[in-house]
Amino acid sequence: MTTTSKSLGRSRDVTQPLDKLHPNETIKAESNLLRGTIAQGLEDPITGGISADDQQLLKFHGSYQQDDRDLRDERRRQKLEPAYQFMARVRLAGGVCQPWQWLKLDELACRYGNGTLRLTTRQTFQFHGVIKKDMKRTIQGLDAALLDTIAACGDVNRGVMCATNPDFSAVHGTVYELAKQVSDHLLPKTRAYHEIWLDEKPVAGSPAEEEPIYGRTYLPRKFKIAFAVPPSNDVDVYAHDLGFIAIREGDDLAGFNVTVGGGMGRTDNEPNTYPRLADVIGFCRPEQVVEVAEQIVGIQRDFGDRADRKRARFKYTIDERGLDWFKAELTQRLGWSLDEARPFRFDTNGDRYGWTEGLGGASHYTLFIENGRVQDVDGILLMTGLREIARVHAGEFRLTPNQNLIIANVAADKRPDIEALLKTHGLDGTQSVLRRAAIACVALPTCGLAMAESERYLPHLITRFEEIVAECGLEDEPITIRMSGCPNGCSRPYVAEIAFTGRAPGKYNVYLGGGFHGQRLNTLFRENIGEETIIEELGPIIRRYAAERTAGERFGDFVMRAGYLD
Repeated sequence: MTTTSKSLGRSRDVTQPLDKLHPNETIKAESNLLRGTIAQGLEDPITGGISADDQQLLKFHGSYQQDDRDLRDERRRQKLEPAYQFMARVRLAGGVCQPWQWLKLDELACRYGNGTLRLTTRQTFQFHGVIKKDMKRTIQGLDAALLDTIAACGDVNRGVMCATNPDFSAVHGTVYELAKQVSDHLLPKTRAYHEIWLDEKPVAGSPAEEEPIYGRTYLPRKFKIAFAVPPSNDVDVYAHDLGFIAIREGDDLAGFNVTVGGGMGRTDNEPNTYPRLADVIGFCRPEQVVEVAEQIVGIQRDFGDRADRKRARFKYTIDERGLDWFKAELTQRLGWSLDEARPFRFDTNGDRYGWTEGLGGASHYTLFIENGRVQDVDGILLMTGLREIARVHAGEFRLTPNQNLIIANVAADKRPDIEALLKTHGLDGTQSVLRRAAIACVALPTCGLAMAESERYLPHLITRFEEIVAECGLEDEPITIRMSGCPNGCSRPYVAEIAFTGRAPGKYNVYLGGGFHGQRLNTLFRENIGEETIIEELGPIIRRYAAERTAGERFGDFVMRAGYLD
């Protein structure tokens, strides 16, 4: 048995014997274009979960089956199945959401989820704690808000990221529109989502469905795209399979430098898996972006590893075949060559907090949301406050790649109302520079891959570091700190100046020396250590940095210069 895939403008037969492939390839090939038996599984009252095969297909619909790991041992002792629940992820290109949509998201999270919203590192929302019988209601509620979860997970192009605050310039606005075009163009064409979740009925006599971009087995693994607008690299463009770096000519958008082959994921004790920074391969004009994106996705579809999922990301395809091979293949498929890359400069990958001014007299307020969790806790009425702001705000909400929220395009006459609501709900306070430069993945208790805490633990660890930086006068010095509960790297840890990846409960690998604006990978510093050892090891380095740094020297650069990673 073989699979056949097609690329734009030509037929390309890729012979892949299914008995040599990863089992997921057979699941996809035999799924009737992602339908499987998901609909039947949702109706099964005997279990709170669905079958293993359908769990793989469910990802393409924007959801993962999970269970509450805090309850796992107790339920096992009671001879009960795990406390199955589902994470649902919204597809939201560039992270832009209307206030009325925010209110619907808030309502759904409180009615069907765990009463919180999670802002992700890829500029979208996640619902946690949705039980099986409420999944259709949740997705139908999103549909009523003109939102969906299509392709937010799975072996397809995921949500497309875009530099925040598009209205700071006309260039930002144009880039955002292109990001949306790429997101929409690369969606799967199957109607499975609409049939399963929205009760769409197949039309008798319709032609057979096709996936003109993906083929019946889709991609070997997930694919991620980001659009950056220098000098900000808030999207961490080098950490993506495909990136577009905006190049300006005065106030106009000339085009984009194209980057390929980035990716964060790795597996402990398997050296043939590793993080990789993307390479800049050339320049394209704005009207060429969609075609470039499709053809690059097609190359990964046809040549990515479908036998070993740990080696199935685009970065490995490029490393195995070579960048020169890739550029030649892309040129052949496009029928034209990219131009030479053009100069650009990044200086940060962080957010600008507080009030900033945009175009046309509007203002933007960037609100810090620790690790992206929107909830009311410890006197900070974040969820309630944002609900009230959404009721009066006439602009947009924009989710940042650093898990924060921009209350965007606030009209001058509305700003006093927004400011009052921020104060009333305790949202106008300031956090340390160190805390504002830290992000974490969800990890425990919901992520099935987590080996250690992340979201729930990092705030405590940051408090310990705050004591050290205050002691040596570094309160105003940003240091990027990121934590993931496992080595897969959802918080993009491998480009941070300090990073922690979970190995076991309370134990982490520590990485140092990443570039301040995401331009350099960090290096493993210590393995499998706990909190006290972390403080004992990093405290002296931070103190030495305070005493010996040169003017403007970033922490990651100092660690490299001081020889800690030799």
